[in-house]
Amino acid sequence: MTNAVSLTALEKVYQGSATPALDRVSLNVPVGTIYGLLGPNGAGKTTTIGICTTRVRATGGEAVVAGYSVREHPTAVRRIIGVAAQALTLDRSCTVRENIYFHCRYFGIGRHAARERTDELLERFRIADRASAMPMALSGGLAQRVQLARAIAHRPDVLFLDEPTAGLDPQSRLALWDLVRSLKADGITVVLTTHYMEEADQLCDRLAIIDHGRLLAEGTPAQLKSEAGGAAAIDLALSGERAEARNALRAIEGVQEIQDTERGLRILVTPERSGVPRVVAAVAPFGLTDLRVVDPSLETVFIALTGRDLRE
Repeated sequence: MTNAVSLTALEKVYQGSATPALDRVSLNVPVGTIYGLLGPNGAGKTTTIGICTTRVRATGGEAVVAGYSVREHPTAVRRIIGVAAQALTLDRSCTVRENIYFHCRYFGIGRHAARERTDELLERFRIADRASAMPMALSGGLAQRVQLARAIAHRPDVLFLDEPTAGLDPQSRLALWDLVRSLKADGITVVLTTHYMEEADQLCDRLAIIDHGRLLAEGTPAQLKSEAGGAAAIDLALSGERAEARNALRAIEGVQEIQDTERGLRILVTPERSGVPRVVAAVAPFGLTDLRVVDPSLETVFIALTGRDLRE
């Protein structure tokens, strides 16, 4: 088996909606990788995870996880996956230790082995000192570490993480990244959703960029940035006539695309040292009031594919 997850023409239309949440999405997640689904809220990322984890029934297409069809063998899929949701799903009536221990028991691990596995994970995830704490007494970062420890307690082949660092402070986010990387070293394939550009770029081996239920691009972060032409985005705030500024910008070599923004124009330009001065000289007569340069990144890839910022 070379792919931990394979999606073929996957479709989902929710009842009462005329717009598909997923529109024939096809992709493969290689075994032993950290694979990211990158896109804004409502893009279809969580629906994709929901189908792969058997919580959402697809309208069409096929999802195969660790060799099992999600539609035909949902029970087998549930045995070999781990899931950590964005929302707190820990049992609030149990301590941190009990949450992990009872998860082990639920998956058929014997009492002695479950106690050993629980102790191992408490130490590994640096939560042993909070073993007797109740979930609601934990900070967001600690609670997410407990959820991650519980999700892998039964040693799954594939781990699904839905926005694992949403709402966490930067220090907690970096700590969680290290833990996710360690899971890859254990041989666990990790599939995560995110709308953080830096997280996708730094953490993921491969990425799928999704928007409005459609797969827009797929590959390694380096490949995606390269295939987008390595363009940098320059945001211009203008007080003058945009149409004339557009005409001036079109005459500049290296300008690949010009888009309207609330404050003025955004251009994608081949990042050369002379690029910014030429842009400034071209638009200065049209009331240039501010300029911001974004180096080639996944953000510029997303802008090039959708015509809008991921945060919009």
